[in-house]
Amino acid sequence: MRAVVQRVSSASVEVEGRTVGEIAEPGLLVLVGVTHTDTRAEAAKLAAKLWGLRILHGEKSCSDVAAPLLVISQFTLYGDARKGRRPTWQAAAPGPVAEPLVDAVVEELRALGARVETGVFGADMKVSLVNDGPITLVLEF
Repeated sequence: MRAVVQRVSSASVEVEGRTVGEIAEPGLLVLVGVTHTDTRAEAAKLAAKLWGLRILHGEKSCSDVAAPLLVISQFTLYGDARKGRRPTWQAAAPGPVAEPLVDAVVEELRALGARVETGVFGADMKVSLVNDGPITLVLEF
């Protein structure tokens, strides 16, 4: 499981011109990619890491200050562009494998007490954000 985590002042995601997820205060935007061998255990580890990651102002975590997270599925995180000009997506898990694991990350975060907004799995999404810092990390489990 791979995630790109950005500290944001605000972030939102639209599908077909309608906002489906939004955080209007400082928090984290998390793009989550799933590969074929990922399990619910990796989803739980990722959720725990995100909840406790101390990258907000004052070296605080979302758990410290009840900051929200916007979690969006992103199969392109497993794109491979080392050869040629067109990426391959072979390392990305198919929807029936990936969707339940992205949902598991969200469920685990909520079980920890997080306020979580989401995108729509498989949809053409428009993501807007104000990257704060900027701080961007890549996590891999």
